[in-house]
Amino acid sequence: MAELTLSVTSDPREIRWNELAASLPGAHILQTSQWAEIKAEVGWQANYLQWQAVDGKVHAAALVLDRKTPLLPARILYAPRGPLLDWSDLSLARDVLRGLAEYARSRGAIYIKIDPQVQLGRGLPGAEDFSPSDSGLAVTRLLEAAGWTYSSSQIQFRNTVLLDLVQGEAALLAGMKQKMRYNIQLAGRKGVSIRQGTPADFKTLYHMYAITALRDGFAIRDENYYLRVWQQLADAGMAVPLLAEVDGQVVSGMVMFIFAGTAYYFYGMSTGEGREKMPNHLLQWEAIRLAVSLGCCRYDLWGAPDRYDETDSMWGVYRFKEGFNGETFAGLGAYDLVLKPGLYSLLEKGLPAILALMRRIGRRRIQSEVSQ
Repeated sequence: MAELTLSVTSDPREIRWNELAASLPGAHILQTSQWAEIKAEVGWQANYLQWQAVDGKVHAAALVLDRKTPLLPARILYAPRGPLLDWSDLSLARDVLRGLAEYARSRGAIYIKIDPQVQLGRGLPGAEDFSPSDSGLAVTRLLEAAGWTYSSSQIQFRNTVLLDLVQGEAALLAGMKQKMRYNIQLAGRKGVSIRQGTPADFKTLYHMYAITALRDGFAIRDENYYLRVWQQLADAGMAVPLLAEVDGQVVSGMVMFIFAGTAYYFYGMSTGEGREKMPNHLLQWEAIRLAVSLGCCRYDLWGAPDRYDETDSMWGVYRFKEGFNGETFAGLGAYDLVLKPGLYSLLEKGLPAILALMRRIGRRRIQSEVSQ
């Protein structure tokens, strides 16, 4: 590998960032300038790093989010689903990790977190059919040798389920588990209809999302945050709302994100009404069909349990996703490079209490919103 130069800018227009990100291995919607703009509204600054050879070719890049920590005189850095590069090139990866470390030190950071889309294996860890990836294990060893540690604070899902859309609708439908195919057909017979929404539907979607969060016991942000996320990405042509209706009543929905040939099922929501008519099954299938029609080559169902464990809170959702016969992708997860161990330890000890408090406050807020 030729010597690379690391450059940094805060203006993505200078380097046509999204085009660059889309061209690199591991391209992800969380590495786009739109995502940086969304996070800027909740206190994060964005800088765009690229590793460039003498001939001008960019071999790696990373959107790095940066914010001050409350009460502590330092910053934390995070490259969501980055950096983007060919991780099988260990020499390149080593250079990029070194550059990230130098950059984080220059920012006076407590730590920098990364969680690139690196595959550690096929299937869920702990399952009989789990197949480890030698290249993924090599990346793990490289990170540990460079001083990075597996993070106790995982921001994104480590594992997910991916569908290959290149095979086309007929093959996708034929490859599904029989029960999934039956339920999709049942929904059609029972009068479930799917329509593509508009931004005017975002408030309805959020209300269902709040209901879903209360029912399933997970924390969400306030309404304005999601309305901004969905609107901003929709304006950029990167988000499409879909709604399932029974007898003219909206019973479930989702917002599908799209970037660099991948469609993502980030947000799903339902009222719980009409579930015997299987609206969510038909909703997902129509989303998959739409992704195919838009030229996407992959559909990311976004999230799977950490291990093959039926007590995992993700297990029921995983069984649903498994019905589409995708590949279970076991990912690397998030790694931290700790630069100020004392402050890092304080953050790690205080974080669980802060998150628990935020969840209690959020639950009361959601209950109030839903009851209105």
